[in-house]
Formats: sequence, C-alpha cells, structure tokens
Amino acid sequence: MHTGLRITAFAAALAATFGTAYGVGRGVDPVVAEKASATHDEHSRPSPEPKEGDGHGGHESTAPGGLQISAGGYSLDLATPSVTAGRRTELRFTVRDDSGEAVTAYQREHDKELHLILASRDLVTYRHLHPTRAADGTWSTPVDLPRAGGYRVFADFTPAKKNAENLTLGADLAASGRYEPANLPAPDDTARTDGYQVELAGSLLPGKASELKLKVSRDGEPVNDLQPYLGAYGHLVALRSGDLAYLHVHPNGEPGDGTTEPGPEISFTATAPSGGTYRLFLDFQHQGKVHTAAFTVRAGSAPAAQDPAPTAPAAPAEHGDGHGH
Repeated sequence: MHTGLRITAFAAALAATFGTAYGVGRGVDPVVAEKASATHDEHSRPSPEPKEGDGHGGHESTAPGGLQISAGGYSLDLATPSVTAGRRTELRFTVRDDSGEAVTAYQREHDKELHLILASRDLVTYRHLHPTRAADGTWSTPVDLPRAGGYRVFADFTPAKKNAENLTLGADLAASGRYEPANLPAPDDTARTDGYQVELAGSLLPGKASELKLKVSRDGEPVNDLQPYLGAYGHLVALRSGDLAYLHVHPNGEPGDGTTEPGPEISFTATAPSGGTYRLFLDFQHQGKVHTAAFTVRAGSAPAAQDPAPTAPAAPAEHGDGHGH
C-alpha cells in the first residue's frame, strides 16, 4: 500500500475509535486569574457590590465557583481522577492548605462539613453527595456513574478557621466506557421527576439579581408539606453550559423563621455571572425522600459558538439516589 494511503487509513481508524469510546485521562483545569470572595453563610460567591437586606435571605451571587482547582490558599486533591461507567467506585479526595497539609477541620454549613456536587459535562447526569471524612482528612463516597464521558467534581466547603471564606473548588473526572454524546435538553419551565411536577417562574439574569420561584405538585395537587433538607426546603445549583461555572443558591428564608412555608412554592434570589445557557438542579425532600428536578434556562444571550441551540427535547436529569443522606 502506498505510504500516503496507509497514513490516511490509520487516521480514519483512529477517528472511528475515538468516536465510540471515551478513554481514561485527567483533564486540565482552566486557569482563572481573579479570586472570588464568599461569606460564611453562603455556598455561592457574593456580589462585589453590597447586597440589600441582612445578607442571608437572598443568597445571591455573581462570581461563579468551581472553575479553579486551587483558590484562597486551598487545593482540591482528587485521588480518583477516573472511574469506569456503570461500576460502583469509591471516589476519594483531600482538601489541602497552602502548605500541602490535609484539612481536617471544617465549619458545618447546612448540616454538613462539605457538599460534593458531581455533574457530567453535558449536564445530563447530576449528583449531590455528602462524603465521609476520615481522621487524616481524606474524604470518600461511593459513586456509580451511568454513562462514559467527562464529569466535573465540585467541593463546596468552609475551613474551620477564623474569617475563613466559603470556597468551591473543582476538578475533572473521567468515566471510561462507550461514549455516546447527549444534547442539552431544551429550555422548559416545567420539570417532572419521580412522579412530581415542578414549575419554574422567573428569569435568570446576567449581572442582575432576580427571583426564581419553583412550585412543587404531585398528581395535580400542590405539595404543601415539603420537609427541610439540609436546613432548607430546597437547594438550587446552577451550572453554566460549557465551562460548568457553579452557583449554589439557598431559599429566601429558612424553616422556622416565621416567613417561610413548607411548600408548594420555594423562592430563590440568584444572579447569573454572564449570559448563556444554564442547567438548574433543585433538590427538595418530601415524605422522607430527596428528589431532584432539572431545568435548562437561558440568561441573556451568548455567542452561538459558546451557546449552541439545543436540539433535544426536555428530559429529567439522571440524578439517581446519590444524595448521600
């Protein structure tokens, strides 16, 4: 065979191989120059401008977290950078300080020392986990990812140190196996999960605080007896399509504060860091079980190259039972 033809045939075979399988590898985290600050009571980054109110009810933010593997003198050391899709694996990681020592003391926020979010790059699979910390500072939790491809791990925590800031550090995780790309579900203001229907009212706006209201119903009837989950009637995580910039927003008001009802509506105040497409994940608890409703929303407009129009119909997120509770 002619040399040129042999090279062409080899390239074609190589392209076919990569089109059907996702190899195991460690991703490179993007470098972000700016450093975002955070408050003690928030899992999301605060706006650089002063916020109205007491700083606790709205939980709004403009600067996203999770884009950095190191920030504020701390780093996320992911000891399990790869897993096999469809196989239960122990995911292990450590948070280290600027001297390289494992962090062993954390502030408890919303009933946990650390919240771990795991999402696929296509934003179809989502997990909200609460790992166990060993005495030496190593965190671990079992994971079973349904599909091969790229994932992002977010560690949301505040060190037990005076004036410590809340941080969200991110690292890439690869799940090996046969890779089948999925389209981001189309925007829809209604999500269905586990027999529940959740309706979204309000818009996520770039650079401006806005109210998002989510109403939970089942069998056509409003759910008026939501149960507190991690100290709130609901938790909302927003991930930006593309780089998976992370926002974790908590409801306006808390159970027992005299202003919040246990459903059917949960109100949040949030600020998108930019225009673009986002995937919203709402965790809520009813009758002793945690459920996740997912929405695709647009915040302003974004260049077509960064924000392709979704072609797939709306679909529920693959959240499974991995809430770690």
